[in-house]
Amino acid sequence: MIADMLGRLTAHNDQIPLTAANLTRFHSRAPPQISVYDYLRRIVRFTSLERACLLVILIYIDRVCERVRTFTISSLTVHRFIIASVTLAAKAVCDSYCTNSHYARVGGLSTQELNALEVEFLGLIEWRVAVEGTVMQRYYVSLVRQHAQFEIDSSLQHHHQIESVQDSAEDDQDDQAIVEPDYAEGLQDQWIPMGE
Repeated sequence: MIADMLGRLTAHNDQIPLTAANLTRFHSRAPPQISVYDYLRRIVRFTSLERACLLVILIYIDRVCERVRTFTISSLTVHRFIIASVTLAAKAVCDSYCTNSHYARVGGLSTQELNALEVEFLGLIEWRVAVEGTVMQRYYVSLVRQHAQFEIDSSLQHHHQIESVQDSAEDDQDDQAIVEPDYAEGLQDQWIPMGE
């Protein structure tokens, strides 16, 4: 689902003309030959990445685009953005994670390049690497709804509906916390591995 979402986003943004003013450290000279799907599978396989970190990639995209309106995820930026996101997400979300040199090797970059991407990325998201469970839950529910072949567990759906009603009744302006996180029954048990 994540790879599909990134693929659609990339295809859409590849239509936007690239200008010198829009170039970032995340731009490559040419699109890498590996697909987004295969790149994510490679990262998950060789870093034992928790699936929640993949969801955080989407949250980080929104955080960056919120601050830098000209930033786009395209075929020239997606791979570097992914490896930088994964590196930071693992450090923020997981109890254990790999070294930057390991992430760099898996991602096909030098350690120095990944370190530079990480510093740049931290600036872009204003060091907001932590992601609340409620935000992750909301992104997960939204992602599943966009993919008809997947379903949300009925208990997860029920929680989402109850919390949505309570939120709108309590404060129509606050749409940040829709669902209470329940990792035992939520993201970890309901996550569907990519292509497995």
